[in-house]
Amino acid sequence: MTISQETLESLDEMKSLVELRLGDDLIDAVLAFGELTLTVRREKIVDVLRRLHDDGQMQFWSIVDICGADYPDREERFDVVYHLLSPRQNVRVRVKVTTDSVTPVPSVTGIFPGAEWYEREAYDLYGILFTGHPDLRRILTDYGFDGHPLRKDFPLTGFSEVRYDDEVKRVVYEPVNLRQEFRNFDFLSPWEGTDYVLPGDEKAKGDEKAK
Repeated sequence: MTISQETLESLDEMKSLVELRLGDDLIDAVLAFGELTLTVRREKIVDVLRRLHDDGQMQFWSIVDICGADYPDREERFDVVYHLLSPRQNVRVRVKVTTDSVTPVPSVTGIFPGAEWYEREAYDLYGILFTGHPDLRRILTDYGFDGHPLRKDFPLTGFSEVRYDDEVKRVVYEPVNLRQEFRNFDFLSPWEGTDYVLPGDEKAKGDEKAK
């Protein structure tokens, strides 16, 4: 996707404005690949989003999504990522905080009521906790589900799944059945990084020697 020069200039101006407005609450601001990403202090997330929302030069009134990302090797393994849109400025921004499996993140439902479902999804799929949430419970998995499916260390087998059975006319629980064999994918370029010879490579090497 090609980013227009006008968009890049708008994002660069927004980056400078955010750095001025947020001060010490801002850990990092990165403009890369046509996207502005802000990393802020977890305990300040409500204050930060309120300033982004209320400031007359920013006006990030719309929350597009809240999602998680899991990095199990880190002490604070989770990123909580907020995607905001300013319809007035026609600019998007990504705001990140970090946390672990026991330290809650302040809920932003007081600023964005629509964040209620997004925070429940992050809790359900990653086990990320939120303080001040009006109804923090699972939203996608079944009642009594054990674990959080989007964690990197979540096992692929050994759990039960639930479905409605037309034959017995009721909901049934049964062991997870993977319909397709699990596959590992090699994302290396087929022309480099391999320790085997691809068909036709021997011809190419012969041509080089001939030169």
